[in-house]
Amino acid sequence: MKKNIYILAIGLVAQLAVYHPGYAQKKPGTTKAATTIPAKKSDGQLIPNDPNVKIGKLPNGLTYYIRKNTEPKNRAELYLATSIGSLMENDDQRGLAHFTEHMAFNGSKDFPKNEMIDYLQKAGVRFGADLNAYTSFNQTVYQLPIPTDSTAVFKSGFKILANWAGKISMDGEEIDKERGVIIEEDRQRGKNAQERMQKQMLPLILKGSRYENRLPIGKVDLLQTFTHDKIRNFYKDWYRPNLQAVIAVGDFDVNEVEQLIKQNFSDLANPANPRPRLTYDLPDNKDPLVKIITDPEQPYNVAQVMYKQRGGVVKTTADFKKSLMYSMINSMLGARLQEILQKGNAPFLVAQSSYGPFQGGLVPNINALQTVVVSNSASTLEKALTAGLAENERLNKFGFLPSEIEIAKKNITAANEKRLKEKDKTPSSSFVQKYLNNFLEGSSIAATEYSYDLTKKTLEEISLTDINALAKTLITKDNQIILVMAPEKEKASLPTEAQLLATLKNAGNGVTPYVDNSINKPLLDKKPVAGKIVSEKKIDAVGATELTLSNGVKVLLKPTDFKNDQIVFSSFSKGGTSLASNSDFRSAELVSLIPESGVGEFNPSNLNKLLAGNTANAGAYVNDLYQGFSGSASPKDLETAFQLVYAYATKPRKDAEIFNKNMSDYKVILANKNASPSSVFADTVQAVMASYHERGMPMNLSDLNKISLDKAFEFYKERFADLGEQTFVIVGAFDVNAIKPLIETYIASLPSAGKKQNFADNGLKPPVGKISKTVYKGLEDKAAVQLYLHGDYDFSQENNVQLDALNEALKIKILERLREKESGVYSPNVSLSINKEPNPHYYFTISFSCAPANVEKLIAASLDEVNKIKQSGASADDLTKFKSEEQRQTELSLRDNGFWLGYLSSCIKNGEPMDMVFQQPKLLEKVTVESTKAAANKYLNENNYLRFVLVPQK
Repeated sequence: MKKNIYILAIGLVAQLAVYHPGYAQKKPGTTKAATTIPAKKSDGQLIPNDPNVKIGKLPNGLTYYIRKNTEPKNRAELYLATSIGSLMENDDQRGLAHFTEHMAFNGSKDFPKNEMIDYLQKAGVRFGADLNAYTSFNQTVYQLPIPTDSTAVFKSGFKILANWAGKISMDGEEIDKERGVIIEEDRQRGKNAQERMQKQMLPLILKGSRYENRLPIGKVDLLQTFTHDKIRNFYKDWYRPNLQAVIAVGDFDVNEVEQLIKQNFSDLANPANPRPRLTYDLPDNKDPLVKIITDPEQPYNVAQVMYKQRGGVVKTTADFKKSLMYSMINSMLGARLQEILQKGNAPFLVAQSSYGPFQGGLVPNINALQTVVVSNSASTLEKALTAGLAENERLNKFGFLPSEIEIAKKNITAANEKRLKEKDKTPSSSFVQKYLNNFLEGSSIAATEYSYDLTKKTLEEISLTDINALAKTLITKDNQIILVMAPEKEKASLPTEAQLLATLKNAGNGVTPYVDNSINKPLLDKKPVAGKIVSEKKIDAVGATELTLSNGVKVLLKPTDFKNDQIVFSSFSKGGTSLASNSDFRSAELVSLIPESGVGEFNPSNLNKLLAGNTANAGAYVNDLYQGFSGSASPKDLETAFQLVYAYATKPRKDAEIFNKNMSDYKVILANKNASPSSVFADTVQAVMASYHERGMPMNLSDLNKISLDKAFEFYKERFADLGEQTFVIVGAFDVNAIKPLIETYIASLPSAGKKQNFADNGLKPPVGKISKTVYKGLEDKAAVQLYLHGDYDFSQENNVQLDALNEALKIKILERLREKESGVYSPNVSLSINKEPNPHYYFTISFSCAPANVEKLIAASLDEVNKIKQSGASADDLTKFKSEEQRQTELSLRDNGFWLGYLSSCIKNGEPMDMVFQQPKLLEKVTVESTKAAANKYLNENNYLRFVLVPQK
């Protein structure tokens, strides 16, 4: 149930999300040294480019950025950026910038039809996860992460980028086949309440601009009927080197890459009479723009206020100072709202307020203070909006306190120190984003050391007066927008436009200065009485050490050099909510609200203030089968993280106000969840998959009456009263001997009673046999399909690798069949889920969205692909792709702290050898066409087949 509550809550927060325009698949010279160019004193100085990136331009105008970076090793990030998007389309080309991006993967001069994807998959590059692209209003960007330890593959990467840049085939047959895919992308992303409301919202917030009529997805009727010359002309006009950049960051030789760029891109030419690349703006609005939008499938009452103003990117030290102050303002204002949200009488379910790019960067150089609230009903929306805007007005009238500024500075300083320490462990993808922003927007590219010094110096200069003066500029007198999005059924109770304008005008009436209620106490009153390490064992196969402590706890230590300033840890012992009685199960499911309420005397807000400037993060959890702790910290703050663990174990916080606020929020969420077709569908799937067992059913309003704070608190204390069977796994930048005293002090001292514990099997199992359920819900021409093939099995690495191979082969075939051949879906998903406890079981899932008229045809096509694998096994080509991807992903995983944390924990839970990851090559050798045929006939068994379909209501 808690899982579904979280899903619903995420959906609620998504109501606050800004519109995102991106649609994904997603003078010559070189800068040799950093130089500072003086500018006007009032504007600060220009921020110099990082000397570690080589920036150049070919004679045809193509820009390039090259940087050597060895994280991850033997990998490179190759990007092609084009500074054009849907704004460049003619009226008869609407949607063709995005369509062009799709065609880049459907044939080019050197890679006919789908040969590009096929070639890259065999090299271990995953389509979608690695190889991808996106199109927005002003840009189209192609991304290609690629191995560098294969010279042929690496060199081919630049040939692929050059093919995208100017050699796409635009074959007529391929264009026509892709029409259906694009239309299905529009269906998958839209055909819902959010899209319908956006169609009413965007003409308002983009009023009078070209953006209003150039959404990247385009117009469906045009996409179905445009003639081939329209897209070919778009490609010829706009894909030209003087509007393009190649970005290469990775483990390679810079000079060699520069030569590869020259070899592959120098022959690209600009048109003889190039069309001008115009820029487009958003007009100001003197009077407030107001819009109230309702929809039958909109579950929540949402109000948003925007104060637009002109902005810009960071180019100078003055720009940087202002951006740093905006960041501080956002964090401090956000903290104030979070304090309100923890109160039982909070006037809103959710509230956010921050200054930044307008609608997430919808229009360049337009920023806004944007405040969003969600109320529990239409009748309380005006009150909720007033409360949200009052925080802006409180800030405007009284500013921030010195204590708030101090906390913000501490947190920025901690992040700044961490970035410097990790400068040689920064992933290549982080650099790529900076260079993209430089090419597309003109923002600065500062070196890590320069950024560190500038941040440190600027923080010292920023005063309370500076911050409060800047805060006063956020609420503008013009360029105001008010939006309301609400359920159709509550339309009559919504505030009118006049009332909304009055709220905007009067929200500041009667506000008083903010009061800081920080608690000036240590996290722990005193250090616990330390325990002892009673035994130590080396596990050389994985470079780990196992400690046994005097209280029975085991600790597995794996020091690494993957990061310089990161330690991650987690722990577990058996039990979880499986041990709750059926009568108390609902209370136990919400036991996570106990650690989420803070610890000891500290509620979450006070805890955040106490930990300002400290990288330590830790918490407790209870899931179905286990309970334990998890956290992370820089080495210098690890003691604080362990203190948090000890506090969550011994000083849990029982906060009725926070608990009651959550219960109130859940009532609203559950009362409105059936408005959403996807929510009703998810509930149906959950109920059937649980065989309608009471512990697996979705939560309903009546279930809230069964939940008790006292029972949840007692269950939490019971689960953490005896921690003697806990196993901690700690991975990262530490010395084993240096960490031992902390382990003895805070982990060996955890309470232990020496009892033997286990989880319970409550009989929660999926149904056997063939089951079909159709849900009739929704207004649009849109269907969703989920197919499950599942069963019990013998859990072993040999079986698991065969299941993985089947999953990958089926994934490839479903994509080829449903998308490429049938043109009936956009992004079908095939997934595999396995678990060992309480009973070994596997689930294959095939899911997709499509037109309702195509449901039966596409289900039949999916099952046909399943049967083909059962008849013939996975193809040799598909197994080559699977093995390459597995090898490449393992190479990356073995250098990742998070991987080792999860992997070692799983090995211990499942009783598997810790060195099995190194046996993967041998296991992969056993994967053959014949082995996958045998596995398919064993596991892709339609005797246990669940079919779920969501179609529009009749």
